[in-house]
Amino acid sequence: MKILIVQVKHFLNGSGGTEKICSFLANGFVEMQHQVEIATNENISGKAIFPLHDSIKVTNIYDSAIRQKPIPYFNYKGKNPFLWIKYKLKKKYSKFLNRLLYEKGIQEDEFYEFNLRQKSIAWKKYIDTVKPDLIVTMTIGSLLEISYQNNYNVPIVDSVNGRPDHDFTDVLWYRSEIDMHSLKQSYEKLDGIQILFNSFKTFLPDTFKGKCVTIANPIQQVESDDIVNHKITKKRYKICNIGSLVMSHKQQNITIEIFTEIAGKYPDWDLYFWGVGQDYEIIKDKIEEAKLEHRIFLKGFTENPLEELKKSDIFIFPSRHEGFPLALGEALSAGLPSLGFKNCPGVNELIEHEKNGFLANDQSELKNYLEKLIQDDELRQQFGENAHLAMKKYAPKTVLKQWEAFINDLIR
Repeated sequence: MKILIVQVKHFLNGSGGTEKICSFLANGFVEMQHQVEIATNENISGKAIFPLHDSIKVTNIYDSAIRQKPIPYFNYKGKNPFLWIKYKLKKKYSKFLNRLLYEKGIQEDEFYEFNLRQKSIAWKKYIDTVKPDLIVTMTIGSLLEISYQNNYNVPIVDSVNGRPDHDFTDVLWYRSEIDMHSLKQSYEKLDGIQILFNSFKTFLPDTFKGKCVTIANPIQQVESDDIVNHKITKKRYKICNIGSLVMSHKQQNITIEIFTEIAGKYPDWDLYFWGVGQDYEIIKDKIEEAKLEHRIFLKGFTENPLEELKKSDIFIFPSRHEGFPLALGEALSAGLPSLGFKNCPGVNELIEHEKNGFLANDQSELKNYLEKLIQDDELRQQFGENAHLAMKKYAPKTVLKQWEAFINDLIR
C-alpha cells in the first residue's frame, strides 16, 4: 500500500514534536511493508532533521509561480539589529503592496480564499499524480490545504498532535472567523482521526463524522537498570528542561524566575535548557539579567535527549499547552521526577500528582514543589521509579501495532 503523509509546514529543518512523530510514523509504515512518501509545501530548502528510512521520499511541492496575495509578512523577534532593520523594511514594503490591493475594494476574506484555493489546486494535481492508497495529515491545517474544494477517492486520516480544539479555534491565538470556519469544515473530509488521550474526544468538532481512535505518541524506552539513580551523591545536580525556545508556549521564563529565587539556597544545583527556537536571544538576556550564566545553561539542539536526561535529576516543564509532550514522556521513562502545571493539557495526563511528580496550580506552588524534590533524594527515587514504569505502555512497538490495526480497519 502507498501511504502519503502530508505536513504542509515546518517538516523541513523542523525539530519539534510533530516532525518527530511524522518521521516515526513514516519509518513505522515502512516496517509494515508500505511504500511511504512525505510531502510539504513551504518556501524553504532543507531536509528532515529526524532519521528516515532510505526508501522514504520527501517532496516539497512549493512553486513560486503559484499566485499568492496579499504579500505575507511577520515581525522579527530576535536581537540582531541588522536583521531587525531588514525585516522592518520588508514589512513596510509588504504592507504598502497590500494596501494597494485593499484600496481596490478586495476584502481580506477574498485573499484568504484565493490563496487557499491556489494551494489546494496544486495539492490536487500532485496527489492525483502520486495516487496514494491512504493519506495521513499531520495537522488540521494540512488537511484543510489539501482538501479545500477538493475531493479524493482515498481515505484520509488526521494525526492530532494536540488537544483538537486548539487546532480550529482561537483558544490559544488569534484566528479569523473564516479561518476557524474553514478548519472546522475540513473535518468533514476525514475518514478517521487519531487523538492522543481519551479525554480529547470531547474537544472534536461536530463536523467530524469519521472513526476516532486514541493512540498515544511513542516514548523511547529506557531499560530499568539504566534509569537515573537518585541515591548517588554528586558534586553538582541538574534541573533539566527540553523544548522549543518559545516562551509563549514553553514558558522558559517561569523556570528562570523560579530558579533565580532559589539558586542561592542550593549552590550545587544548576539549570539546563535543551532546544532551539525564536526566543533564544530573549532567554539568553534573561539569564544574563539574573547574573546566573554560570548556573543556567542554554545547550541548543541535542540528537540524544535521553542521554542528557539520564545525566539529570529533575525535569521541569511549565508549558502553557501541550498535546502529548515527548520530552516529558522521555524524562519520565528515564526515571526523572517531573514538574508541570495542573491546567496544561497533556502534561496533566502524563504527570500523576504525588506519584511520579507534581502538578502545580501556579508559579509559587511550582517553586515549592521544585524545592521539595531538591531537598529529598528518597522522594526523587520513588517518583522516578514510578515514572519509568508508567511510561512502558507507550513503547514504540505498542503504538505502531495500534496504528496498524487502525489503518487496516479503515481500508477494509
